[in-house]
Amino acid sequence: MSNTPMAASPLTRAVLEIDEYASGLGWDQPARLFALVDTARLRAQEPSLAAQLGLTDESATAGLTPIEQDEIPADRPLDEFLGTIAWPDAVTGCALTVERLMLPPSAEAEVPEGLSDEKLARWVAGHPERQEVRMTVGVLRDGARESALRLREKDSTTEVLTGPDLVPGLAEALSATFED
Repeated sequence: MSNTPMAASPLTRAVLEIDEYASGLGWDQPARLFALVDTARLRAQEPSLAAQLGLTDESATAGLTPIEQDEIPADRPLDEFLGTIAWPDAVTGCALTVERLMLPPSAEAEVPEGLSDEKLARWVAGHPERQEVRMTVGVLRDGARESALRLREKDSTTEVLTGPDLVPGLAEALSATFED
Protein backbone atom coordinates (compact mmCIF):
# COMPACT_ATOMS: atom_id res chain seq x y z
CA MET A 1 0.00 0.00 0.00
CA SER A 2 1.99 2.92 -1.26
CA ASN A 3 0.02 5.94 -0.02
CA THR A 4 -1.20 4.71 3.36
CA PRO A 5 0.36 6.38 6.39
CA MET A 6 2.30 3.78 8.40
CA ALA A 7 1.29 5.47 11.67
CA ALA A 8 -2.39 4.95 10.90
CA SER A 9 -4.36 2.26 12.71
CA PRO A 10 -4.72 -1.12 10.97
CA LEU A 11 -8.36 -0.30 10.21
CA THR A 12 -7.47 3.06 8.68
CA ARG A 13 -4.77 1.40 6.56
CA ALA A 14 -7.24 -1.27 5.38
CA VAL A 15 -9.89 1.33 4.47
CA LEU A 16 -7.33 3.40 2.55
CA GLU A 17 -6.05 0.27 0.80
CA ILE A 18 -9.60 -0.53 -0.32
CA ASP A 19 -10.10 3.09 -1.43
CA GLU A 20 -6.93 2.93 -3.51
CA TYR A 21 -7.99 -0.42 -5.01
CA ALA A 22 -11.42 0.99 -5.91
CA SER A 23 -9.77 4.09 -7.36
CA GLY A 24 -7.71 1.89 -9.65
CA LEU A 25 -10.92 0.36 -11.03
CA GLY A 26 -12.28 3.79 -12.00
CA TRP A 27 -15.65 5.34 -11.35
CA ASP A 28 -19.16 4.04 -12.03
CA GLN A 29 -18.43 0.75 -10.28
CA PRO A 30 -20.83 -1.40 -8.27
CA ALA A 31 -20.62 -1.55 -4.48
CA ARG A 32 -17.95 -3.94 -3.20
CA LEU A 33 -17.90 -5.80 0.11
CA PHE A 34 -14.74 -6.94 1.89
CA ALA A 35 -14.04 -9.20 4.85
CA LEU A 36 -11.22 -7.88 7.03
CA VAL A 37 -9.03 -10.59 8.53
CA ASP A 38 -6.03 -10.45 10.83
CA THR A 39 -3.03 -10.84 8.50
CA ALA A 40 -0.88 -12.81 10.96
CA ARG A 41 -3.75 -15.21 11.68
CA LEU A 42 -4.42 -15.62 7.96
CA ARG A 43 -0.78 -16.48 7.26
CA ALA A 44 -0.73 -19.01 10.12
CA GLN A 45 -4.09 -20.68 9.46
CA GLU A 46 -4.39 -20.39 5.67
CA PRO A 47 -0.87 -20.28 4.22
CA SER A 48 -1.98 -21.17 0.69
CA LEU A 49 -4.59 -18.40 0.66
CA ALA A 50 -2.04 -15.98 2.12
CA ALA A 51 0.39 -16.91 -0.66
CA GLN A 52 -2.36 -16.45 -3.26
CA LEU A 53 -2.98 -12.96 -1.83
CA GLY A 54 0.74 -12.15 -1.94
CA LEU A 55 1.18 -12.14 1.84
CA THR A 56 4.41 -14.11 1.90
CA ASP A 57 6.59 -11.35 3.37
CA GLU A 58 7.10 -12.15 7.07
CA SER A 59 7.39 -8.44 7.92
CA ALA A 60 3.97 -7.71 6.39
CA THR A 61 1.99 -9.70 8.94
CA ALA A 62 0.74 -6.83 11.06
CA GLY A 63 -2.64 -5.36 10.35
CA LEU A 64 -5.70 -6.38 8.44
CA THR A 65 -6.06 -7.97 5.04
CA PRO A 66 -9.15 -7.03 2.99
CA ILE A 67 -10.64 -9.96 1.07
CA GLU A 68 -13.21 -9.01 -1.55
CA GLN A 69 -16.45 -10.97 -1.33
CA ASP A 70 -18.84 -12.07 -4.05
CA GLU A 71 -20.57 -9.35 -6.02
CA ILE A 72 -23.41 -7.54 -4.27
CA PRO A 73 -26.72 -8.15 -6.07
CA ALA A 74 -27.64 -5.04 -8.06
CA ASP A 75 -31.36 -5.83 -7.91
CA ARG A 76 -31.52 -5.64 -4.12
CA PRO A 77 -31.37 -2.59 -1.82
CA LEU A 78 -28.01 -2.39 -0.07
CA ASP A 79 -29.46 -2.23 3.44
CA GLU A 80 -31.60 -5.29 2.75
CA PHE A 81 -28.58 -7.21 1.43
CA LEU A 82 -26.43 -6.27 4.43
CA GLY A 83 -29.16 -7.63 6.71
CA THR A 84 -28.54 -11.12 5.28
CA ILE A 85 -24.82 -11.28 6.09
CA ALA A 86 -23.33 -13.37 8.88
CA TRP A 87 -19.55 -13.47 9.25
CA PRO A 88 -17.51 -16.44 10.53
CA ASP A 89 -15.40 -15.92 13.66
CA ALA A 90 -12.21 -15.62 11.59
CA VAL A 91 -13.46 -12.32 10.16
CA THR A 92 -12.27 -9.42 12.33
CA GLY A 93 -14.24 -6.75 10.50
CA CYS A 94 -15.76 -5.79 7.18
CA ALA A 95 -15.70 -2.89 4.77
CA LEU A 96 -17.82 -1.64 1.92
CA THR A 97 -17.07 0.76 -0.88
CA VAL A 98 -19.98 2.39 -2.67
CA GLU A 99 -20.52 5.38 -4.94
CA ARG A 100 -23.30 7.87 -4.33
CA LEU A 101 -24.43 11.35 -5.28
CA MET A 102 -24.53 13.91 -2.52
CA LEU A 103 -25.48 17.53 -2.13
CA PRO A 104 -23.73 20.22 -0.09
CA PRO A 105 -25.50 21.23 3.13
CA SER A 106 -26.52 24.51 1.48
CA ALA A 107 -28.78 22.57 -0.92
CA GLU A 108 -30.68 20.65 1.77
CA ALA A 109 -33.31 23.37 2.15
CA GLU A 110 -34.16 23.01 -1.56
CA VAL A 111 -35.15 19.32 -1.33
CA PRO A 112 -38.85 19.00 -2.23
CA GLU A 113 -41.07 17.43 0.44
CA GLY A 114 -42.70 14.03 0.05
CA LEU A 115 -40.59 12.57 -2.77
CA SER A 116 -40.29 8.80 -3.07
CA ASP A 117 -36.75 7.40 -2.89
CA GLU A 118 -36.71 7.00 -6.67
CA LYS A 119 -37.90 10.56 -7.33
CA LEU A 120 -35.50 11.96 -4.74
CA ALA A 121 -32.60 10.13 -6.43
CA ARG A 122 -33.59 11.64 -9.79
CA TRP A 123 -33.91 15.11 -8.23
CA VAL A 124 -30.43 14.85 -6.65
CA ALA A 125 -28.96 13.53 -9.93
CA GLY A 126 -30.26 16.61 -11.73
CA HIS A 127 -29.14 19.15 -9.13
CA PRO A 128 -26.34 21.46 -10.39
CA GLU A 129 -24.42 21.26 -7.08
CA ARG A 130 -24.40 17.47 -6.82
CA GLN A 131 -21.11 15.71 -6.14
CA GLU A 132 -20.18 12.16 -6.94
CA VAL A 133 -18.49 10.52 -3.98
CA ARG A 134 -16.96 7.12 -3.29
CA MET A 135 -17.39 6.10 0.33
CA THR A 136 -15.34 3.33 1.86
CA VAL A 137 -16.41 2.38 5.36
CA GLY A 138 -14.85 -0.25 7.58
CA VAL A 139 -15.89 -1.58 10.98
CA LEU A 140 -14.41 -4.09 13.40
CA ARG A 141 -16.17 -6.48 15.75
CA ASP A 142 -14.92 -4.42 18.69
CA GLY A 143 -16.84 -1.35 17.43
CA ALA A 144 -13.97 0.54 15.81
CA ARG A 145 -14.94 2.43 12.65
CA GLU A 146 -13.17 4.23 9.84
CA SER A 147 -14.28 5.92 6.63
CA ALA A 148 -12.64 7.33 3.54
CA LEU A 149 -14.41 9.72 1.17
CA ARG A 150 -13.19 10.56 -2.32
CA LEU A 151 -14.93 13.14 -4.50
CA ARG A 152 -14.90 12.45 -8.21
CA GLU A 153 -13.94 16.05 -8.97
CA LYS A 154 -10.96 15.78 -6.59
CA ASP A 155 -9.95 12.23 -7.50
CA SER A 156 -6.53 12.21 -5.88
CA THR A 157 -5.05 10.20 -3.03
CA THR A 158 -4.07 13.44 -1.31
CA GLU A 159 -7.70 14.63 -1.34
CA VAL A 160 -9.23 11.59 0.42
CA LEU A 161 -10.95 12.53 3.67
CA THR A 162 -10.81 10.04 6.55
CA GLY A 163 -12.52 9.80 9.90
CA PRO A 164 -14.56 7.40 12.01
CA ASP A 165 -17.88 9.29 11.76
CA LEU A 166 -18.07 10.44 8.12
CA VAL A 167 -20.76 7.91 7.12
CA PRO A 168 -22.45 6.89 10.38
CA GLY A 169 -25.48 5.19 8.82
CA LEU A 170 -23.38 2.88 6.69
CA ALA A 171 -21.05 2.15 9.62
CA GLU A 172 -24.09 1.15 11.71
CA ALA A 173 -25.38 -1.13 8.94
CA LEU A 174 -21.99 -2.82 8.64
CA SER A 175 -21.67 -3.19 12.43
CA ALA A 176 -25.06 -4.90 12.48
CA THR A 177 -23.62 -7.70 10.32
CA PHE A 178 -21.66 -8.82 13.41
CA GLU A 179 -24.64 -8.94 15.77
CA ASP A 180 -26.01 -12.33 16.74
